[in-house]
Amino acid sequence: MQSLPGPERTDAIDRLEARLCRKMGRTIETFRLIEPGDRIMVAMSGGKDSYALLTLLDRFRRRLPGPAVELIAFHLDQRQPGYDGEPLERWLENYGVEFRIHAQDTYSVVSEKVAEGRTYCSLCSRLRRGILYDQAEALGCSKIALGHHRDDAAETLLLNLFYSGQLKSMPPLLRSDDGRNVVIRPLMQCAEAEIATYAQGMGFPILPCNLCGSQEGLKRQRMKQMLSVLTEENDKVPGNIAAALANVRPSHLHQPELYQAWRDFRSVESDVVEA
Repeated sequence: MQSLPGPERTDAIDRLEARLCRKMGRTIETFRLIEPGDRIMVAMSGGKDSYALLTLLDRFRRRLPGPAVELIAFHLDQRQPGYDGEPLERWLENYGVEFRIHAQDTYSVVSEKVAEGRTYCSLCSRLRRGILYDQAEALGCSKIALGHHRDDAAETLLLNLFYSGQLKSMPPLLRSDDGRNVVIRPLMQCAEAEIATYAQGMGFPILPCNLCGSQEGLKRQRMKQMLSVLTEENDKVPGNIAAALANVRPSHLHQPELYQAWRDFRSVESDVVEA
């Protein structure tokens, strides 16, 4: 890793980086996200989260025993209007990590298929995910790392609750439906505010999003605003929502299969204790 241009590092940023790395490390260890010899594609959108993910993962992997863990940064140029990926490419070159920039015009596909007034997010996300999966396989990557954080998980839980009628969020570890790809989210315990402070202190050259950020009325933005209001009243709200994802009580939910599985487990547990 080479010395990067940007603001001079401060003790506060060093401490914040260490704190984020500890949180990330707990997630990695709890869910066994990384194994010796893994070759990991780090999805780089050019946003603060992906820069932080790559930097923290690079620091973390250097302390791991056994066969080296390889990282390859991957950026998808979707041919969005006004896109300029040069700052990201220059940063990656200076950083010294292996990287690929793949150009594929998904913007035209999305703009043609999505009716006027509707948001691009759903179709854009599906197309992007398919490309990531294909490219990860082509590059010989065992896993794909995404920069979603604690607040993303909370927003996703609320989105599914309010708009889909599901108790579902973003898991730290996910295997694709076809079994070809494994997706990991090492930043699930990290707060967005801390990541934003870290990104600013590190001087990452952030790329703007000309699609998602420019469309008003997005459901996710509503969830973010709701969480912001609740957090002003109680700053523990985002952390409590994240904690709830690891503190499920099947006996207090309404899904028969889940309740029966819980009863079966308790029965087996009781038999083991008695034995």
